[in-house]
Amino acid sequence: MEPTEFIWMDGKLVPWEDAKIHVISHTLHYGAGVFEGIRCYETDKGPAIFRLKEHIDRLYYSASKIKMQVPFSKEEFTKAIIETTKANKMKSGYIRPLIFYGYGKMGVNPEGAPVNCTIAVWPWGKYLGEGSIKVKTSKYTRIHPKSTHTDAKICGHYANSILASIEVKDAGYDEALLLNAEGFVEEGPGENFYIVKDKKIITPPLGNILPGITRNAIIQIVKDEGIELKERNLRLEEVYAADEAFFSGTAAEVTSIASIDDKKIGAEAPGPITAKLRELFMDIVHGKNEKYKNWLTYVNK
Repeated sequence: MEPTEFIWMDGKLVPWEDAKIHVISHTLHYGAGVFEGIRCYETDKGPAIFRLKEHIDRLYYSASKIKMQVPFSKEEFTKAIIETTKANKMKSGYIRPLIFYGYGKMGVNPEGAPVNCTIAVWPWGKYLGEGSIKVKTSKYTRIHPKSTHTDAKICGHYANSILASIEVKDAGYDEALLLNAEGFVEEGPGENFYIVKDKKIITPPLGNILPGITRNAIIQIVKDEGIELKERNLRLEEVYAADEAFFSGTAAEVTSIASIDDKKIGAEAPGPITAKLRELFMDIVHGKNEKYKNWLTYVNK
């Protein structure tokens, strides 16, 4: 990780190396925190943050699911993200807001623990690399919607993702694919999943997956391009027979999948639809498509 100069902590910018918390902070032990991953892109008008409002809305939604009373308004948090990005002279990179239960109380129930807020930014390149990737289905199932709020971005959920990621990377693959308890395909450890078959896109439905903000953007772009898209359950057998497959996410952006469980997907990777969507998406985030200008918040405006 490449450090930057400042991290925003509870209303103040502090030097990167001084951004510290107590080891008895509640979230460090129990995982009851919430966060977002947001990207900032270089454009002709200066740095621009992709879909900042939607990320803030989801951050506060996630906080509400674990009864967190965030001590800053959405407007204050939004301004703090812009301020932190600007203070670090970020042209492009990653933004990580985190809200967590801090020091002052132990025990599983966090009631009575203080709520702390931080924002860090740093340069971050291609999360899954430049080329198409090799994927393996994990032995770990995706967390079940009856056991938690699967549509919230809660820190503790990512233990599930960590296990899947360690498993497949130890086996020599680039990323994992998780199924649900019924055997349907869900998503990657930090990405939403899609296949292309006969020039139509299919992606798992909401209900057990994280409703990705990049996923929402991809669905809108696909609709605008006149490409048919269906949200429905997928079995692995159908995935193996796909013409194309890809992931999307804030970190992953649009990442082509070359193979799943050592089975080649389609004739080439990226396939034509994946390549087209990636090009469209990158033009949008770099401010080259006026149609989607409202998805960008310009830092220097």
